[in-house]
Amino acid sequence: MSDVRRAPSRASRISTTIAGRGQMAVILLTSLLTTCLCMFWSYSAKIVCGGPPFLAEGRSSHWPVGDPDAVIPCYSDLMYLWVGRDINNHVFPFIHGGITPDGKLFGGVVEYPVLSGMFMWLGAIGAHTDTEFFQHSVWLLVPFGLAVTVMLALMTRWSVLWWAATPPLVLYAFHNWELPVVATAVGAVAVMAWGSTISPRTGERRLSVRTAAILAAILLGIGFCLKLYPGFFVLPLAIYVLTYGTAPGHDDEAPIRRTLDWAGAVWVAAAATLTVIAIQLPFMVLGFDGWKAALSFQGKRKSDVDTNSIWYWGLRHFTGGQTDTYNSLVGLLSPILIGAAFATAVYLGWREYRRDGLYPWIGVSASMLAGFMLFHKVHSPQYTLWILPFFVLLKIRWPVILGYLVADFILDTTIFRLFGIYTSGSPMKWWVITGVNVGVWVHAVLLAYLLVAFVRAPLREPLASFGRRPSSPEPELALARS
Repeated sequence: MSDVRRAPSRASRISTTIAGRGQMAVILLTSLLTTCLCMFWSYSAKIVCGGPPFLAEGRSSHWPVGDPDAVIPCYSDLMYLWVGRDINNHVFPFIHGGITPDGKLFGGVVEYPVLSGMFMWLGAIGAHTDTEFFQHSVWLLVPFGLAVTVMLALMTRWSVLWWAATPPLVLYAFHNWELPVVATAVGAVAVMAWGSTISPRTGERRLSVRTAAILAAILLGIGFCLKLYPGFFVLPLAIYVLTYGTAPGHDDEAPIRRTLDWAGAVWVAAAATLTVIAIQLPFMVLGFDGWKAALSFQGKRKSDVDTNSIWYWGLRHFTGGQTDTYNSLVGLLSPILIGAAFATAVYLGWREYRRDGLYPWIGVSASMLAGFMLFHKVHSPQYTLWILPFFVLLKIRWPVILGYLVADFILDTTIFRLFGIYTSGSPMKWWVITGVNVGVWVHAVLLAYLLVAFVRAPLREPLASFGRRPSSPEPELALARS
């Protein structure tokens, strides 16, 4: 009789597991197909800036206009940087170059961290025109876009469509080299999530909090060498380890901790630091002047129209234009406010920890990114790809996400037309200047809101349930039910 009673229960659990895996397969297939469609659309919108006939140095005669009536501007940094940084001459980056007194880079130096420079060099191999360079770069970027989709789908299920099926992927997938750095940031979260899941063999976490965080910190260090911002996330990750990364209900067998894990936090910081040093050191040794030139370029960069920040569209009106006073104020206020935003995010996260017993390192990371994007003197439109995964991972109100994406679309479809008007000296169109201001200021207001909201936002499922011990004796069913 007891065997008869147990049989239906086991069959039901197996059925639940199969159904859960089937649903996950549908989510992955749908999100990957949608991602491929968006990236193909992005390629189609950008490639019209290239093609024959070609001018000197392999520059397409269509550059940079393409179809002036197209809704999505054809402009892409992937084509723009073909000329002017010795990419077209296939010079290995950073080793032989430098910066002139008037701030111009030469000899293979690009104004990006070293790994992004390496991607550009790799994309240029075998290319003789800006169009071939663009196409080669696309093939390098596509795997990272697909990897982000897979990781987000596994952690958030259908919420992945905020990433895979919204305009930013069309607008920016091949605008700049953003997809690799986004993959490192999402990968760090994925490593922490997978490490917290319960192994069916042992019934324990797959990885300790320390081990998972060290692996995640290595990814964040790699991301820092691509576009800097993932490096910010090492601080909240270290605090998460400092507080043992456990909360009531996530590990009922763990003893209550009354001390802090300082050694673990130091290991996390050291892992990220050593990763950055290992990547940067060869460039520093072989070509220190070229390596330093990229930093000098960013330090000398002014907050003007192509940086697209609140400083240019706000403060400039109170200083009589881009005066010395304006540049001095931006140079002073921007880093101070970024530092204040970081401190605020960390403090808000600590308050959540004191209340709930768990430091929300993902929310704090997102908050720090929002503060950086708000106050930095450069706010390129493609930075939307940086923040978009956090809309997927965290339960942010859908009107906020929708408002951000609408403003972003308006900004992208007007700012590049504005550049063309300024360059040609044509009369300004009211809808262009209005669209740019709407995009900039809606983003600014929402980023200020998100600086607080991200920290308080709960994680989406099943990410929020990773690490919870199943009540059944078969731990492998936990993920299927979550």
